[in-house]
Amino acid sequence: MTTSTPLLRGEPISLPRGPESPQRPPIPILAASVPVAGALVLWAVTGSPFALWFALLGPLIAVASVADAARGSRRSRRRHVAQSRIALVAARAEVDRRHDAERAERWTRHPDVAHFLEQPDAVWRTVAARDGVLVVGAGAGESELRVTGGEGDGDADEVRRGAAQLTEAPVLVPLTTGIAVIGPPVLAAAVARGLALQVCLSLPPGRLRLVEDGPGWTTGMPHRDAAIGLLLQLRETGGLVGADVDVPIIVVPEGAPAPPRCGAVLRLTGPATARLDLEGSTIDVAVEPISTAHAAAVAAHLADRATRALGRSAHETVAFDDLVAAQPIASPDAAVAAFASSSSQPLLVDLVGDGPHAIVTGVTGAGKSELLTSWVVALCAAHTPSELAFLLVDFKGGRTFDHLTALPHVTGVLTDLDETTAIRAIRSLRAEVRHREQQLADAGSRDIAEAPALGRLVIVVDEYAALVVAHPELHDLFGDLAARGRALGIHLILATQRATGVFRDAVLANAPLRISLRVTDAADSRAVLGVDDAARLPGRADARGLALVRRAGDAAPVAARVARCDRDSLERVVAHTAGAPARRPWLPALPTVVPLDAVRRPGAVVLGLEDEPERQRQEPVVWDEGDVGLAVIGGSGSGRSSLVAAIAAQAPTVHVGVDAEAAWDALARLDEVPRGAVVAVDDLDAVLAGLPAEYAAGALERLEGALRGARARGIRLVVTTQRMSGGVARLVELMPRRVVLALPSRTDHVAAGGHLDDHAPDLPAGRGRIGRTLLQVALTSEPLLVEVGVETAPPWHPGRRPAAVVAPAGPPTRRLVAAWERMGIEVQSVEGGTRLRRGAVAIGAPDAWLAQWRLLADARADADLVVDASCAGEYRALTGLRDLPPFAHPGQGRAWVHAPDRPVRRVRLDPS
Repeated sequence: MTTSTPLLRGEPISLPRGPESPQRPPIPILAASVPVAGALVLWAVTGSPFALWFALLGPLIAVASVADAARGSRRSRRRHVAQSRIALVAARAEVDRRHDAERAERWTRHPDVAHFLEQPDAVWRTVAARDGVLVVGAGAGESELRVTGGEGDGDADEVRRGAAQLTEAPVLVPLTTGIAVIGPPVLAAAVARGLALQVCLSLPPGRLRLVEDGPGWTTGMPHRDAAIGLLLQLRETGGLVGADVDVPIIVVPEGAPAPPRCGAVLRLTGPATARLDLEGSTIDVAVEPISTAHAAAVAAHLADRATRALGRSAHETVAFDDLVAAQPIASPDAAVAAFASSSSQPLLVDLVGDGPHAIVTGVTGAGKSELLTSWVVALCAAHTPSELAFLLVDFKGGRTFDHLTALPHVTGVLTDLDETTAIRAIRSLRAEVRHREQQLADAGSRDIAEAPALGRLVIVVDEYAALVVAHPELHDLFGDLAARGRALGIHLILATQRATGVFRDAVLANAPLRISLRVTDAADSRAVLGVDDAARLPGRADARGLALVRRAGDAAPVAARVARCDRDSLERVVAHTAGAPARRPWLPALPTVVPLDAVRRPGAVVLGLEDEPERQRQEPVVWDEGDVGLAVIGGSGSGRSSLVAAIAAQAPTVHVGVDAEAAWDALARLDEVPRGAVVAVDDLDAVLAGLPAEYAAGALERLEGALRGARARGIRLVVTTQRMSGGVARLVELMPRRVVLALPSRTDHVAAGGHLDDHAPDLPAGRGRIGRTLLQVALTSEPLLVEVGVETAPPWHPGRRPAAVVAPAGPPTRRLVAAWERMGIEVQSVEGGTRLRRGAVAIGAPDAWLAQWRLLADARADADLVVDASCAGEYRALTGLRDLPPFAHPGQGRAWVHAPDRPVRRVRLDPS
């Protein structure tokens, strides 16, 4: 069916023809000839010359006729022009009127957010022309208006051109094309938000669904609960387009390329204007930015409309807060929680009565982590921390439980345990078993029901299979906890993706409470529930959180929908249960970050925090003043420099970096280090490797001398290195105090002084051993003050003194000579025979200078003797000195200047 209005289907607008160009009136030759002929006849008959005067009437009549015809033509043209102008004005008015009607009809057919809100009845209405398109803004488009006539009239042509273009009309793109919005982040997000909101106003849930991880304002949008329909993804802060997304609307940072999935690019040019690039064409449009508050209000309106128009979903989730409110009053003999609903009614699960232990299964994406979170929070809402405590363990590499640490019931979270941390956790849990047994014995009680003051402990493990596969010895521990847990008040909630072959009989026999979300293998469903039903649960996005629950007294599994505990609900529970935290039954692992301010001690140098699990304590490690030397050995990225920075933040420190020239200069000034300072040599092995053998030996000699005299001078020395080799090992042997950080091989670990059993290659940065005690290096926010960009070789140019330059032949030397000559400096070659003169330069290769021994002697005594660092092998022969000059990088324009009565200095021969 046509969508044109009757007005547009009417007669086309006719424009008047343009006025024709006036034609020159013809000369009335016949009328002018008759009087002439008559005059001639009269003159021939009468013979009177007066008759000839009548001949003049012919031309006069002709002229008068032509003039009269021209006057009439001009009068007619003026009338035509006036009528045409009146007709064009009317035509323009008609064009504007029909354009207004056409514009209104188009906006009715293709509304944006503002037009949807002006006509609420259009929301979610099925309109064939509206399906499959998206209004990106208002701009120019082709009009359906037809205009005829007006040929030959420039004004009419202008009217025709204007009639063909409809301004401020909706500009459409195919819905599934994908739109990238480029511009300032806040404005681009507002425009993308308006586009997404328009699609939600156009298509109802079931024809459109939103991705789960959309912006916060979409939380209440009914499309979030839809299971079918086109998938809309809105990324207000940028990101990747999902593989299954049908309608991507992505904000792209300025300067970044648009995702290939987005065929339309909307580049913002102003607060409400943009340029649309689509299929090789460009058009300017007026866009519609929407604020977050406005979008949230519309989302709430749509949610209310969905409730009234679509009714309740068959699997609609009961709000988590409503479930928590339905929980019974806590009892010492029960641990009841309502974290799921069945048939829109709260489903009560008692971990004590239905347990005492539970097994939870479900594939990735089924909602297993959300179930555990909601279960924990629901239990916390009904119990005080003294009544119920939690130990949360996540072995699947995620951060499932991090946000639950705010709950006072949560004693700690274990994630991604390595061997060391796993052993610590085992010791802690076994220590907790002994502690509870002792408490019951002291109270003369048989189980926790007779000693409720002890409180219950719930151990929640997400991905139990990964834990026991990595550490098979934990099977026995959890079997023991399952067997003795009921009496001791220790309960297990063990979650895994697959159940087959994971749980030992000791755990299965004591865990009658079973919950299964969707699984892919019927064998897993049977292992947990005894039936195949969990394998038949749908895998659609809307089925996330659907579970089958089988309690101890259930004859068959009960279908339930898990309620998701959002941030607000969690914060309310945290606020409601605020108070003294639960007793921690285990010593947590060393944190991966120990802020220096947390362990700083006045007047002392703290290295970090040590771990003593056998004493259940963690104390700062202080570098005693009597230990004048500290060696830090660790691989790349192990935290060596972090420890140096922490030391430098607590004591005045002279830092020796890896730059060879700067390092040599710093080591040359070790005698100037003030009392109470720390000399820190970072990456000693790299420093020595960057020096020639003679300089490396000299550097080690200076360090050994400083270390031996450190106690008397009141200074301390810390060196870091990656490997123990050669002179580094000799120096480190003088430092009995060592910190061994992560090293790649066990051999390196033992060579550094570590114990064979303590090697762990995957330690976090800053984690290591001091002796056999585990240490986490303190981390400071204060930057390590390193002299970056210090001029170790200032430029040198010839001055008033005579200059003798020793440099190898080659392009760099020729460029240097050319530069000096351009400066007006006289340059003479030694090979050609010369003498030293003030303001002049004598230059030559080492062999040439050594051949001119008298000239070389004069240069040593009276001139600036400049030796290029590339001639280091001949330095002693040229200068007559035995001491090493300051180290200079060869081949980089470095040189040494030897002047009478002055120390040798390093300079840069700069041709510029």
